[in-house]
Amino acid sequence: MPKPIPVPVTPDQLPDLARAVLKADRFPVLATVDGDQPRARPITATWTDGFMVYFANLKRFHKTQEIAANAKVELCFLDKNDDQVRLTGVAEQVTDRETQEEAFRRDALLRQYLKSPDNPEFTLYRVRPTRVRFMREWALEYFEVPL
Repeated sequence: MPKPIPVPVTPDQLPDLARAVLKADRFPVLATVDGDQPRARPITATWTDGFMVYFANLKRFHKTQEIAANAKVELCFLDKNDDQVRLTGVAEQVTDRETQEEAFRRDALLRQYLKSPDNPEFTLYRVRPTRVRFMREWALEYFEVPL
């Protein structure tokens, strides 16, 4: 298999390219820390606002305790062209009702399974990015994306 030849990237393209990858990946991988063991799993990103990512969770899921113990997380997004974005940040629980209701307006799966923000299992997180990196189709070179 020949090595892919990545399309060149200019610094002014980076924010738009990275946001396009976030939009294209329905199930990014979330990495958390469980004691001294990293844990990674696909999640549904309910929506993104620039590079801020919102995702819902059930309180009984183990990632709830992992985030409570260490809120530093990383999300990895991949599109169909194998462009990749790694978003490093801090996950914070979102408790304001307006934002919780917005999650239900945007996410049919939430409406189907949890019915409303009043469901006691419902938790909403927002990941505030501290670092965003973009890599073009397995080029093995990350570019820092300005926040």
